[in-house]
Amino acid sequence: MISLIRQLRRRRLLGRPFPADWLGHLDARVPFFRALSPALRETFLDKLKVFAWEKEFIGAGGLTMTDEIRVVVSATAVQLVVHLDLSYYDRLREVIVYPEAFKLPDRTGVVLGEAKHWGSVILSWQAVLAGLRNPADGHDTAAHEFAHVLDRADGAFDGTPRLRMYSHYQTWASVMSEHFQKLQEGRRPERQVLDDYGGLNEAEFFAVATESFFEKPRQMQEKTPELYEELKRFYGWDPATGT
Repeated sequence: MISLIRQLRRRRLLGRPFPADWLGHLDARVPFFRALSPALRETFLDKLKVFAWEKEFIGAGGLTMTDEIRVVVSATAVQLVVHLDLSYYDRLREVIVYPEAFKLPDRTGVVLGEAKHWGSVILSWQAVLAGLRNPADGHDTAAHEFAHVLDRADGAFDGTPRLRMYSHYQTWASVMSEHFQKLQEGRRPERQVLDDYGGLNEAEFFAVATESFFEKPRQMQEKTPELYEELKRFYGWDPATGT
């Protein structure tokens, strides 16, 4: 019943026109949007408006929520699911945005982003913009945290999201575990492509690999081709060619 209600709500949101002023925010802040093909842009905008209107966006730490923040953060989330289904975000209820790095009660020091198991993503607006300004450095806080949400879609933060087909799981497990172990060992190809933080656990490895897949696709394709192919098969993207 909940799924049916959600589908009906999304259908209604999809029928609403895309706000014209939102395009200005995308053009100004989201470099990858300008590179989308016309057909892909239409799909992207449809999913973006549904995501932006469906999720609750909350300003924290003195930040006032604006359409610009809502649209830009939604764009970073939708980039991951342009070739997937929005159902990967069904467990996500709210996006909380701080102006800068922030502290959380269960973490030491300051953080730039966090995905919570109960359905919240917490982001630093400053970090979101930094990730978009330099789209080739392999660091994108928003992509990292939304990758955790995709991972959690099947019920657990374990580094394995809900794959497209059952037959894909065996190869996924083999490839991901191999490169995860090599990153932990400090092997050169993996360290050239992936941040060391990905060696913390399987969930962080998937999130870090997602950042690099979208930000350093050609380098990943060259240095760790098997890893690139697995992520390409899951996301449905080939960022190295822009398709």
